[in-house]
Amino acid sequence: MTPRPVIAIDGPAGSGKSTVARLVAQRLGFLYIDTGAMYRALTLKALRTKADLNDEEKLGMLAASTDIKLKQESGSLKVYLDGEDVTSGIRTPEVTNNVKYIARAKPVRTHMVAVQRRLGKEGGTVMEGRDIATVVLPDADRKFYIDAAFEVRAQRRYKELKEGGAAVTEEDVRKDLKIRDDSDINRPIGPLRKAADSIIVDTTGLTIEGVVDKVLGLIKA
Repeated sequence: MTPRPVIAIDGPAGSGKSTVARLVAQRLGFLYIDTGAMYRALTLKALRTKADLNDEEKLGMLAASTDIKLKQESGSLKVYLDGEDVTSGIRTPEVTNNVKYIARAKPVRTHMVAVQRRLGKEGGTVMEGRDIATVVLPDADRKFYIDAAFEVRAQRRYKELKEGGAAVTEEDVRKDLKIRDDSDINRPIGPLRKAADSIIVDTTGLTIEGVVDKVLGLIKA
């Protein structure tokens, strides 16, 4: 039996990579792994427990003692933190504004990467994040870097937040996105990078279905 491939998808915030990765996994019948959700879940726990977000050693200990599970339920990804469904709770502005502290902590990333590699090693996996093709799964069978123009990404994020009930302005979203881009690109551990052998897919003028069809065509080629 031919092993099912491992698909790595990276890209900046608002590029559409999460939606694309989820739909590609659904179409292929693969496991979808949102690594960003894992960091968000740990951020939520750190905030709840009032952990020092600048103490990397303690954050690493917190990660090692935390149970984070991703489950496909009724066609959508559910995130469980120590058995609690936190799928909605990890998308709040407070978590978004603080996840950078968790993501840049070396002990946390070491733990998370080990977990993510175990999840992806058996194949039949679509994993997305910031450093999947470069760090987590450098031997992935297919690698994609999903991108879009900054203004398009900002508009997508603004729409997503407004639909979720957040009281934000377009200018707020642009500023936050710029800060997040800078943080993702310049952090010393697992920065956002395009792997040399990743295929760039620009979603600026494409519908989500158009992007999904394009990625699936490249996977099957």
